[in-house]
Amino acid sequence: MAEYIDYGPAAPHGPDMTATHDPVHEMTPNEKQIFDYLLKPDDNYNQDGVYWGDMSWPEQIKFVSKNDAQETKREASNVWSMFKKDPLSPFSYYFKNMVIPGAGLGLEGYVLFSIGNLKPLFQAEGSFAKCWKKPYSACNPTWIAAVEYMEISGIIVGQILVGILGDWLGRRWGLIQDASIMFIGLLMLTAAWGVTLNGWIICYVWSLFFYGIGVGGEYPMTATSGMENAVGSGKISTKEDRLHRGRKVTSAFLMQGWGQFFNQVILIVLLLIFHHGSGNPPYSHVAVQWTYRISFAIPAVGTLWLVYYRTFKMKSASKQLAAAKKKSKVTGYDTNSLKLTFTYFGPRMIATAGAWFANDVFFYGNKLFQSEFINVILPDNDSIMPGWLYNMINVGVSLAGYYLASFLIDNKLYGRKRMQMVGFFMDFILFVIPAFNFERYKSLEHIKEFQSMYFLSSFFNQFGPNAVTFLVAAEVYPTPIRATAHGVSAAAGKLGALLASVLYNYIDTQMKFYVVPWFGLMGMLVTILFLPDTTGLDLKEQERRWQFIRAGRESDYHGVAVHPKHLSWWERWRGVGKYYDTEVDYKQKIEEMRADWEASESRKADEKAGAWDEDADADAEHEDRVWSSDVGTFFEKTRGARTRNSPLLAPKEKEFVE
Repeated sequence: MAEYIDYGPAAPHGPDMTATHDPVHEMTPNEKQIFDYLLKPDDNYNQDGVYWGDMSWPEQIKFVSKNDAQETKREASNVWSMFKKDPLSPFSYYFKNMVIPGAGLGLEGYVLFSIGNLKPLFQAEGSFAKCWKKPYSACNPTWIAAVEYMEISGIIVGQILVGILGDWLGRRWGLIQDASIMFIGLLMLTAAWGVTLNGWIICYVWSLFFYGIGVGGEYPMTATSGMENAVGSGKISTKEDRLHRGRKVTSAFLMQGWGQFFNQVILIVLLLIFHHGSGNPPYSHVAVQWTYRISFAIPAVGTLWLVYYRTFKMKSASKQLAAAKKKSKVTGYDTNSLKLTFTYFGPRMIATAGAWFANDVFFYGNKLFQSEFINVILPDNDSIMPGWLYNMINVGVSLAGYYLASFLIDNKLYGRKRMQMVGFFMDFILFVIPAFNFERYKSLEHIKEFQSMYFLSSFFNQFGPNAVTFLVAAEVYPTPIRATAHGVSAAAGKLGALLASVLYNYIDTQMKFYVVPWFGLMGMLVTILFLPDTTGLDLKEQERRWQFIRAGRESDYHGVAVHPKHLSWWERWRGVGKYYDTEVDYKQKIEEMRADWEASESRKADEKAGAWDEDADADAEHEDRVWSSDVGTFFEKTRGARTRNSPLLAPKEKEFVE
């Protein structure tokens, strides 16, 4: 039986030129099926057209489990098909879609964690020890302390500066300049020198600051470009975006963990090579020099390749940003979008920046465990090898957390928000237990329990806030200022790291364990109150909502982006979800499709008339819609039936009037 929908005023015998006719147009079952396929995809809606967020909890479990099982089967089948054609093709697919997008983060993870790994080596060798150990007889202690401060300061500068430039000049430009800065910074670190040890440490510190600027920019650029490439620039999202957007971004982010792992492996191998096959002291000045310099030269080669790849192989990285700016008729930096973002999404900044701040205090606090249990297990140890080996085990545990986060971050029953809350809470528990039983757990009888809490805190940090903050700091904001928002949030995180590095210099280990846990509760609280859950949310819907907000008509948007499921507690309390209306939104979407169809028909007419505009052709490339004969027939027979309740139609209406 055909379904009748009123699509507004249109003449029964031709276009409505007076906007006074009010007939009801018939939509055939076949037309309805096609529109449902386009507007109500089966991974978000059931057979009755009910959105998954509107289902009861038992229905949600059944619906999500069924869809996940089907998707797992489909992906497994695809991998098997690839393997049968070429056994190495699954690995090349992983390398292309996960490793390369996260290569910058992998390289910076290698270098940044190398700074901490090299410190005990510098402290263990006689000449360098004069500079790195109290009483600092060869170096100014201020410059020694500046190693950490300047590194973090450089990262903060890069996160904010490149975040803004990435929204202004484009993602591709930001990616290229990040890789270029990191390459030059690595050359500076490799060749750092001075007439005196103090002169060397000054050169080393400023090299770290410069390198840190590139590292800082890598955060917003990798997150935004990875997410936007996953979503695509067309108007209809793909199943890949809806089901695996989070996995694609976090798979790039987890390369940071592999960077840490390979750094530790390479340092161990280099020390064994240059120290005659032994990892035990005393360490020669020459062995330390070669170990540290070669360890920085190796990633320089990879970073140079990254400059090439981003310059010549990522020419479409800014495609979605360009489309968003074109739609808003903006060139340069979209200051209006920035103002509107703080007006409408300001509390979200509390969530993304506040949670990242709390997480980085935890991230750096995790190191507190290691030195304590090594001192208990090996009380007379003066070798750096046990610390390096335990660190490698810890990175392996962290990688397990990274991968589990990547696998579950798109699961609608768990997802981003719940993962971050559980991660913060577990880290709180794992720090607060030893805090109030410190002497007990650092005793030889209970040291294994202490070690277990150390590894578990690393696991839940990755399988929780560390992975989620990186994703949502870009995901919950609109395209025009996404890199800026991510950069500001990430910079807040580094302020947490800076706080930890400064604070830990002035309090003892027991007090550190008293202080750190409460940042877990703080992170959990801001997550509960201010973070919306974007798990399962079509990102195209968020961009649709943004167009309504930008047009000053927030109340006219009725789609799933204002579904209570995808709003924070704060936004629900403010009543943002009261505009949600599936029926009205369905009609709006059809009218927006009509406008696109009319524009497509107009382009065809212009092409036949020889008045084809190359710029218009470029815009047409952003469309991924395939107009079936039934859709075209429906719009043809209802031509002139456009309603005027969507700001997405306003520009065309304005041109018609003029």
